[in-house]
Amino acid sequence: MPFPSLADLDAGDVPGDGFPTVDEVRDDLAALCHVYPERISASVIGRSRLGEPIDLFTIAGGARTVVVAAGVHPNEPIGFRTVQHLVRLLLAQPDTYGFGATWHIVPCADPDGTRLNEGWFAPPLRRDDYYRGFYRPAPVEQVEWSFPFSYRGFGFDAPIPETSALMSLFDRVSPDVFVGLHNGEFGGVYFYTNEPDPLLARELSAIPEEFGLPLDVGEPEIAGLETLADAVFRAPLTRELIDRHLALELGGEPHAGGAGTADYLERHGTTTMIAELPYWIHADAADTAHADVSYREVLAAKADALDELHALMTGILDTVRCRMTIDSPFLRASEAFAPAMGAVAAAERARSATAETDRPATVAEVFGNAEVARTFALRFGGILRRALDAEVRAGTAAPEVRAALATLTARWERWLADDPHVDLEPVPVNALVGVQLAALFATVRRRVAGSAA
Repeated sequence: MPFPSLADLDAGDVPGDGFPTVDEVRDDLAALCHVYPERISASVIGRSRLGEPIDLFTIAGGARTVVVAAGVHPNEPIGFRTVQHLVRLLLAQPDTYGFGATWHIVPCADPDGTRLNEGWFAPPLRRDDYYRGFYRPAPVEQVEWSFPFSYRGFGFDAPIPETSALMSLFDRVSPDVFVGLHNGEFGGVYFYTNEPDPLLARELSAIPEEFGLPLDVGEPEIAGLETLADAVFRAPLTRELIDRHLALELGGEPHAGGAGTADYLERHGTTTMIAELPYWIHADAADTAHADVSYREVLAAKADALDELHALMTGILDTVRCRMTIDSPFLRASEAFAPAMGAVAAAERARSATAETDRPATVAEVFGNAEVARTFALRFGGILRRALDAEVRAGTAAPEVRAALATLTARWERWLADDPHVDLEPVPVNALVGVQLAALFATVRRRVAGSAA
């Protein structure tokens, strides 16, 4: 069968709403080890920066190996539900879903960062709760983007402990397939794979419709991506991103942080796949009709909005930096994302000046670019707000910090009030899990079983 059905996803007693915490997903999978002691084993592959265990659950099979990691970005918890369902499917129906492979499953690659997002995990998922409790680490503290690399005079050689744990696992098992369980935020579904396999790309592109979800055919996360099928992109390697940045003469640092999993796994010949799922969907994400505005104007408006965000965040940080006493992850993230907003704005402004942008924008492109600007303001302005609030709550805030918090809070609340989608109902978690599992199984089948299904 090409896709697991929704009924298949109910193997075992797994709650369907909201997302489990770090402790809940660990305890859930540990309990399965007691029920199936001959089938699944638990181990620890490393420790987080704060000393949390990086757990690994292994279901033995054949010589081929599959590694699945959830929580690679701590604000992306759909994968926690996916691994709960995945493990149950592998234990209940190994002949159907195991593909004769040994499965290594990391249920949460960044427990420290995940705990800073758990305030919005309980159902119902609301956009205002999500943004109020949002946290994403600075790039150099992200598991996905702190793999070592060296290229054209640029490099990174300070992987965080969580990344080092994954590196050790990769080097030990040399996976045939790696699936990082990421998710997007709003709009539609899209995929990355490092395999230029047209059959796999077409199958991935067809999966969301089976679960009632739209593809996101608007603005890609990264300009210039190679499209393999609708909403399916070849995962870019860090050296390719650097080459493009230098070729366009964009100035500044061509890459923040380290390399990604696809870069590191290149040495093992691993097939990698990422399914990006939205918490909330919108029809405009899949609308390729022409809008009444040029693509150049859309990019310029996005650059203007990000320049404004850059100026606001940078101005606040310049005012309070010498008065901040708590080296919080929120502050470190803010120090990284404030200049990043200026860099993204500059890149988009340079792109808007090229001849290729002198065309009508699609509805999906208008929607996607506007949402990026709105999302970045709520995300990264919200993280800076949490940094300032930490000082106030600790009783260490100087007057400048309190004033900055009041100013930023007023602006941030206006942004939230202006969000036209704030009351949208979230996508059912079961459908999101279904898409991730279907994409995962399609990729494993192509690489491990070697058939198109």
